[in-house]
Amino acid sequence: MFQIKEYKKLNSFTELNIKNDSDNKNFFDLIKKKIDEEQNIKNLDINQKKILEKVKKDLSGKKTDGDIRFSLSKHVIEEIKTLEDQEIPLYLVHRYRYEIYPQLNILDNYPPYLQIEPSSICNFRCVFCFETDKSFTDKKKGFMGTMKLDLFKKIIDQAENNIEFLSIASRGEPLVCKEIVPMFKYTEGKFLNLKLNTNASLLNENSCHAILSGGVKTVVFSADAADAKLYSKLRVNGDLNKVLKNIELFKKIKDTHYSRSKIITRVSGVKVNEKQNINSMVKLWGDLVDQVAFVDYNPWENVYESKRNQIKKPCSDLWRRMFIWWDGKVNPCDTDYKSLLSPGKFGDLDIKNLWNSDSYNKLRKNHINQLREKLHPCSNCVVV
Repeated sequence: MFQIKEYKKLNSFTELNIKNDSDNKNFFDLIKKKIDEEQNIKNLDINQKKILEKVKKDLSGKKTDGDIRFSLSKHVIEEIKTLEDQEIPLYLVHRYRYEIYPQLNILDNYPPYLQIEPSSICNFRCVFCFETDKSFTDKKKGFMGTMKLDLFKKIIDQAENNIEFLSIASRGEPLVCKEIVPMFKYTEGKFLNLKLNTNASLLNENSCHAILSGGVKTVVFSADAADAKLYSKLRVNGDLNKVLKNIELFKKIKDTHYSRSKIITRVSGVKVNEKQNINSMVKLWGDLVDQVAFVDYNPWENVYESKRNQIKKPCSDLWRRMFIWWDGKVNPCDTDYKSLLSPGKFGDLDIKNLWNSDSYNKLRKNHINQLREKLHPCSNCVVV
């Protein structure tokens, strides 16, 4: 066995450039009054109010849970700036659940974060992605498909008022799904934090309007280089010029028709090559989006064939995220892209019972007991 770098999913940014970045040193002081106002917390339940008190103590410098302390990272502050005053306390409660609960192995009734997969199909074959695994993309294997609108609506109906952080993305490109436009429309006004990840190659006027008028709060355009040759080398089948024009179209539609929109736009790349440079990325993309970033590389191209490692820390995603694939199958992570660890299927059980199922809890217990090496593909995975 060999030592390998851990992949910290919570803090995966290696570089983040924010347009008009300001000094947020005293940001908590600016929002503290809004958190304390009765009209902004009157709809919180008792447990949520207790969590909010922990948030306030941590942000004011007082320890609440040993050395683990809740803080506001730069991109989180930018998200808070887009919220209405009455939304801030609930956002902080759910952000605390997302960041702190997994570190303390605290299991809530619902996952802090839900990822819904409109499509497992992707039109790219990025060199750092499991879409390069032909045993996965082979249509005969049954992994490829797109979600039906009816299934999507049922998931959203259960998530609403129970989960505030959602992502529309997972193993494939979301815009491949033919029903993606009504999906966006159905999420409108239902979640505090709804993120879309897309390679932007399939963006058109219709989908741009759907994203901007729907419930999406952050849209992440996945692009890893500012140089066309390097981009195509990393994102096989991708065309940088086409993606650039599509993101220009998105900005034009946003500025023309949705000038009051508070949606956050980010170009984000996976840092795998020393030739990738944040300054050149900002130069190309900086005028089109609010943020430009690189995230750390997670070697998940084919985790099933990777070597076992010596990582013993529990995977935080077991307490943080739940994934629902296009066919309703539920999975505890996307590194296990072939669903060997699946606890069941949405529809057979609801979100709450899947999240708290015996098989899910057995997996968590094995991780707490440092038995990753006996679990496949956890034994080969580097996510903590």
